[in-house]
Amino acid sequence: MGLVAQIKIAMILLVLASGGMGYVYVKKLQSDLQTARENVVKMELAVKTSEESLERLQQETARVAELNQKLQGDLQKAEQYGDELRATLQRHNLTHLATKKPGPIQERMQNATDKLWDDLYSITNPDVVQPSEAGTGDSNSNED
Repeated sequence: MGLVAQIKIAMILLVLASGGMGYVYVKKLQSDLQTARENVVKMELAVKTSEESLERLQQETARVAELNQKLQGDLQKAEQYGDELRATLQRHNLTHLATKKPGPIQERMQNATDKLWDDLYSITNPDVVQPSEAGTGDSNSNED
């Protein structure tokens, strides 16, 4: 066999080897592409889940802010009612009234205490639906 024949055989082997390596390379690229597609699907699912979580978080934040605002309003009403009660108690000398008219004072005090216990029971009873505003009126007066 001559040198030309050996070169032809070497060239054929080189072409076959290059073709085989090209085939392996293409298969590797196809495998990598498939892995990348699977990763894209996973990432899209993760993004969707994150967006849904963010939306729920924003809704919950808005709900908490609304509840906080309502509680602030209720607190202001309660503080105002407390101020009204303190002002009423300052206007009346209960010790003097109790010694002057013990019967009516005792009855009023007992009625007021009973009403407070009834109110406390009604607001802590889970079976009773609460009205939106309770206990802001001054139904008990010690004036004669």
